[in-house]
Amino acid sequence: MLHLRIITPADRTEAVLEVVEQTVGTTHVAVLTGAARDPAGDIVLCDVAREAGDELLHGLRGLGIDRDGAIAVENIDLSISTRAEAAEEEAPGEGADAVIWEQLAEATHEESTLSITYAAFMIVATMIAACGVVLDNAILIVGAMAVGPEFGPLAGICTGLVQRRPRLAVRSLVALVVGFAAAIVATTLFSLVMDALDMFHPGMLEAPRPNTSFIWQPDPFSFVVAVLAGVAGVLSLTSAKAGALVGVAISVTTVPAAANAAVAMSYGEFAQMWGSAEQLLLNLLGIVLAGCLTLLAGKVLWRTQRGRMTRPPGAPRHF
Repeated sequence: MLHLRIITPADRTEAVLEVVEQTVGTTHVAVLTGAARDPAGDIVLCDVAREAGDELLHGLRGLGIDRDGAIAVENIDLSISTRAEAAEEEAPGEGADAVIWEQLAEATHEESTLSITYAAFMIVATMIAACGVVLDNAILIVGAMAVGPEFGPLAGICTGLVQRRPRLAVRSLVALVVGFAAAIVATTLFSLVMDALDMFHPGMLEAPRPNTSFIWQPDPFSFVVAVLAGVAGVLSLTSAKAGALVGVAISVTTVPAAANAAVAMSYGEFAQMWGSAEQLLLNLLGIVLAGCLTLLAGKVLWRTQRGRMTRPPGAPRHF
């Protein structure tokens, strides 16, 4: 269930209540007349099944509540109510399958913003991966994959393209490109410092590395895994199962490929550098392609359900 707090101009309160009442899966409706001060108006509170949440938000935005009032949405971790159970049964589909597009756009906006923290995570993750590729240590590679924050901008690109939000797509692309560029430059300098300290040397990069050689040797399986990871990552975001993102992060060779490219560039190993760059681009392309297709499939499914999300005027509630 989702809980909505709606601040609405007084002259649109009845229209808001009509939208709420006509949306299936809504319950626990309360009105606080004149309670809002900034912006001035009434406050409408209600709960809605997650399956019908996007339809309700769509109706409220159609009334201009997002411009002249406010809509706050939060997840309900526990709701002990027979009416809530009935509302969930009334709404078609399953809550885990529902896509709240506004929530997805907001989440990807936050995760795809170029910030000092984001850049720091990218640089640190790439440096950890650099140690992993030089030492041929798979554990360090997995750790670097988990630390890397690059899936946020990738999800932002997918959401921006599917939702036709060019600003979100461009901002996410800038964050992705600048983040990887900064990480590669910083890791190249890191590699040179480690070489000066005699902790890295060219022989370590040229020696057989059975655990990490796949990083700079892309093959068709690299693209297949990236596509599957893109599907899993987008599903984890849309279904609010954020824990699955860790699995996605450690299944694609993005940060390790950038790290290997940086180390190889510092030693003039251009064959490995270009191989790593190809691996990186192949994984990014696969994730974006799969993410867009997954979101498009969710959008089509949502459209087929829209007619079942509204209750005809005057129709009684079934609880």
